[in-house]
Amino acid sequence: MTDALSIIKRGTDEILTESDLKSKLDSGRQLTIKAGFDPTAPDLHLGHTVLINKLRHFQDLGHKVIFLIGDFTGQIGDPSGKNKTRPTLTKEEVAENAKSYKDQVFKILKKDLTEVRFNSEWCKDLGAEGLIDLASRYNVARMLERDDFNKRYSSNQSIAVHEFLYPLVQGYDSVALKADVECGGTDQKFNLLVGRELQRSFDQDPQVVLTVPILEGLDGVNKMSKSLDNFVGVDEAPNEMFGKIMSISDTLMWRWFELLSFLSEEEVKKLKTSVEDGTNPRDAKFLLAMEIVDRFHGDGEGEKCKESFLKRFQKGAIPEDIKEVEYQIEGDSIPLVNLLKDMGMVASTSEASRLIKQGGIKIDSEKVNDAKTKILPSTNRIYQVGKRKFLKIQT
Repeated sequence: MTDALSIIKRGTDEILTESDLKSKLDSGRQLTIKAGFDPTAPDLHLGHTVLINKLRHFQDLGHKVIFLIGDFTGQIGDPSGKNKTRPTLTKEEVAENAKSYKDQVFKILKKDLTEVRFNSEWCKDLGAEGLIDLASRYNVARMLERDDFNKRYSSNQSIAVHEFLYPLVQGYDSVALKADVECGGTDQKFNLLVGRELQRSFDQDPQVVLTVPILEGLDGVNKMSKSLDNFVGVDEAPNEMFGKIMSISDTLMWRWFELLSFLSEEEVKKLKTSVEDGTNPRDAKFLLAMEIVDRFHGDGEGEKCKESFLKRFQKGAIPEDIKEVEYQIEGDSIPLVNLLKDMGMVASTSEASRLIKQGGIKIDSEKVNDAKTKILPSTNRIYQVGKRKFLKIQT
């Protein structure tokens, strides 16, 4: 099972323990691989798929994946990496967010080797007696060893009692499902280890804990996040997805190849060597962008996006499917920066001014050089912000 272990180890951060994993893989039986997702937002992005890709690796080896939607734990709120208590979600919010998860994960996972489960199935029946029993199996000292709890406790910041329940209930999921392996991001290590300890407490063979790195977003610095607007959503339009991937740095590209691509390590190594020998890194980035677009939108879509990208950005062509909107100008004119802000093409007038100075705003393919430019009524023009935002505005 050396080859199997090598496949699983690719792109992982830590395996606790590797000898346990090797033993389970060598057993020849179908393993139960668990990963939990709290439906705190309605859509998945590429950062989430680092973990989902690892689940697919296990499936390619014939193992069963349980995609666990934490509809119960989602109401508690995961305190991982937080310096304050997370607001809890209502049952209705959790249920709505979970709907899209179920649709999106099968763009990567195999349906015949996947069970979608909700932890409310067993958690809602725990009751007060069950929660007390669960709480008795772990101590406060160990809980306070957790980095985020420790920092908050040391700085006299509030820690709500219900937050201690989160890792306990997540750990109990592993007991209920008799998980052989639990996968999660590096920020979930503590929670995953609680599950391992609770399984021992319930006389089960403890699960292997496997953590994967946190994917950096488009900026190459921060964790991919919708709140930071540095994300690529798995349901984004093909051209938008392709364009965003092409915008990442050449350095970040190799990180994304490691964590997102299904190409073999040998194939990625050959690409890297080719770039080092003088091949344009853009060509490798094309392969990454096409692979990811094909994965989420169907074979052949990546090639279409490449053709559109080359037409739009190398030949300066304007896309044919630009959205058209009307804007009623009050008075004789409106500053361009205000128009762009009102139409949602920029976040603020100051951002628009900065982009104009950088040559990042065009009207009918002509760069705007004056931040004080005004737009008159009765015009119908194409406005471009950056490389990917186009809007035809009739005033």
